Amino acid sequence: MKKLLPNLCMTFFLVINLNAQVNLEMKGSRYCQLKKVSNQSSPQMADNSLNGIPHTFDVMKYTLSLNLYQCYLSPYPKNFSASNVVRFRIDSTLNFIKLNAVNTSLTIDSVRMAGVSFTHAGNVLTINLNRAYYPGEIAEVKISYHHKNVSDGAFYASAGMVFTDCEPEGARNWFPCWDKPSDKALLDLTAKVPSTVKFASNGKLMDSTFSADTLTYHWASAQNIATYLVVLTSKINYNLNIVYWHKLSNPGDSVPIRFYSNPGENLGNAKTVINPMNDWYSQHFCEHPFEKNGFATMNSQFAWGGMENQTLTSLCPNCWSESLIAHEFAHQWFGDMITCATWADIWLNEGFATWVENFWWEKSGGYAAYKNSMNNDAANYFSGNPGWAISVPSWATTTPSTNTLFNYAITYAKGSCVLHMLRYTLGDSLFFATIQSYSADSTLRFNAATISDFKEKVNLIAGQDYTWYFTQWIYSPNHPVYSNQYFFENIGNSNWDVRFLIKQTQTNAPFFKMPFIIKIQFQNGADTLISVMNNKNYEEFQWTFGKQPTNLIFDPGNEVLLKQATITQGLFYAKIWTGAVSDDWNNSGNWNPAEVPVNESVKIPVSAVTMPVVRTNGMSCGAMLIEDGATVTVLPAVTLTIQGVFQK
Repeated sequence: MKKLLPNLCMTFFLVINLNAQVNLEMKGSRYCQLKKVSNQSSPQMADNSLNGIPHTFDVMKYTLSLNLYQCYLSPYPKNFSASNVVRFRIDSTLNFIKLNAVNTSLTIDSVRMAGVSFTHAGNVLTINLNRAYYPGEIAEVKISYHHKNVSDGAFYASAGMVFTDCEPEGARNWFPCWDKPSDKALLDLTAKVPSTVKFASNGKLMDSTFSADTLTYHWASAQNIATYLVVLTSKINYNLNIVYWHKLSNPGDSVPIRFYSNPGENLGNAKTVINPMNDWYSQHFCEHPFEKNGFATMNSQFAWGGMENQTLTSLCPNCWSESLIAHEFAHQWFGDMITCATWADIWLNEGFATWVENFWWEKSGGYAAYKNSMNNDAANYFSGNPGWAISVPSWATTTPSTNTLFNYAITYAKGSCVLHMLRYTLGDSLFFATIQSYSADSTLRFNAATISDFKEKVNLIAGQDYTWYFTQWIYSPNHPVYSNQYFFENIGNSNWDVRFLIKQTQTNAPFFKMPFIIKIQFQNGADTLISVMNNKNYEEFQWTFGKQPTNLIFDPGNEVLLKQATITQGLFYAKIWTGAVSDDWNNSGNWNPAEVPVNESVKIPVSAVTMPVVRTNGMSCGAMLIEDGATVTVLPAVTLTIQGVFQK
C-alpha cells in the first residue's frame, strides 16, 4: 500500500485538472477500480479449480441461514455456523454436483436432502446425490457448514461491523456456491445478530424478529443475482435513512433507497441527488429494475471506492461523492440487472458504468460537460495503456488477476470511450434505442449477457452489421495512429479542389474503420462540415468549392477519442505504382492502371516497368509524378495530356 500512495497522489492531481469543469473530486470509476485491486486483507485471487468441468446444472436459488451473533462481540471472531439449501435444475444426467467452497475458509459439516455424501478438497465441494437425476428435474441439497476464524478477503468482522465483499470470486469463501457470474439465482437469507445491530442484504426486508437479545433478519431477492453480488452489511448502531423514489410509470408506487452510514458522516448530497439520478437513468435506459436499493459505508477495512452489490452498494467510509454514487448506481442496470456472463465480458459492467457516470454530468452541464469527462477517460487510456484488448477470450474460462481484469486504462477508461464512440457512430437516436432495447430484453434482464448479445442488439436496432466495430475496438488491442495529408489546388474560375488523404501507420493493431467529420475553413470566414467513412487505408477524398479554402481539420470535435493523429498540408501521392499490372488497388495498396480511380494521385518511380495507360476514355489523376527515368507508354487511341511539370 505504501508503494501505491505516490502514484495515487499524481492521479488525484491529473483528474482534478482534467475534469475541473465537471466536478472537483476523483472520478467514481477510479474509486471503483482502486477498491477492486487494493484489498487490505488477503486478495481475492481467482480460483480456477472448476475450469474444464462441465456445468451440468443450473442453480435456481440459494437459501442461506447464518448465525453471526458472536462476530459482533469482542474479540470479533470471523467464525460462524450456517446452512445453505441449494435448489438446482438438472441440465444433463448426473448423480453428483460440484460447487466452489474454499478449504481454508469453510468446513463442511454435513449434506442432506438430495445430498447423501460429500468430499471437500482443492476448493471444490463434490456432493453425491441420492440417485441419478435427468434433464429438467429439480433437486435440493442442504449443506451445513461453518466459516473458520480467518481473514480471507471476503468475510470481514471487526469493531462491531460485519460485511462481505466478493468480486470477482470471493463468495466461495463464505458460502458454497457455483461461483461464476453466468449462473444467477434467487436468494433468501436469514441472519441472527445482536439486537443492537442493523443488518442489510440484497432484495427486500421480509421481516425481523426479536428473541431475547437476538434479532433475526430475513432478506429475499425476487430477482436473480450473481454470487459475487450477494452481500451482507451490518453494524452495531448503524445509522439508517430512507429516501423514496417514485416510479416514472406509476408515481403512486415508490421504491425505498436505504442509506446506511457511520456516525458523523454527511450524506446530504447523496440523498438529494439519488432521485434525479434515478429519473435520468430510468428515462434513458429502462425504469429502475429492483424493488429496493441502497448504499452503505463500511469501515477502514474497506479502504477504497465502492462495490455495486445488487440493491445494496458498499462504499468506503464517508465516501458519499456524487461521482462514486453515479458510477456504482449505474451498475444496478449494467452489471446487476444484466451481468457479464464471463469475465471476458467485463466491458458490459465497467465500461458501461464508467460511461454512464460521464453521461450523468450531461444532465446538468450539457454535452460539453459530458464530453469533458469523456476526454478525461481518453487521457487515462493513453497514459496507462498496457497493450491488451478489452475482451480477452481466455478470461471466459481462466479468471485473470484483479490487476489485469480491473486495469483502469483498459476496462474502465477505454471501455467507456468505446461506448462513447459507438454513440457517435450510431447517432443518439439509434444509440439510445439500442441501450433501451438491451435493457428491456426479457432474455437478458436479471440474467447474464455476453458482448455478442449486445452486439446483436446493435445490429438489430441499427439494421446493419457492426461486427467490424466490435472486432477492432473490443477484441483488438491499441488504437489507430493517423498521419493525414491534405492539398488545396486552384483549378481556375474561382474554383478550388480540396484533396484529403487518410493514412493509418500503427503496427501494433489492425486497420480501424471509422466515420469522421472533416471541417474545411475558407478565406471568407465560412466553414463546412463533411461526413466521410474511412473504409480502407490510404483513402483519398476530393471536393470542389467555389471559394478559397484555408484550413482542414480532422475530427474537429475529437469524437473518435482513441486515436493519435497528425495532419500536414502539401502535394501528396496516395499510391506508388510498382509496375505490375495485376496489382490490386484495393487490397495490396498498389495501383492497377486498368482501374485507376478518378482524381487519385499516383507516383511512377524509376524502378517501375513501363506503365501502360489503358483507359480508353482517358485518365484524370489528382496528380501523377513520373520520376526521371520512368517510362509511360500510351496505347493507341489514348491521349495523355500533361498538365504540369513537377518542380523539385
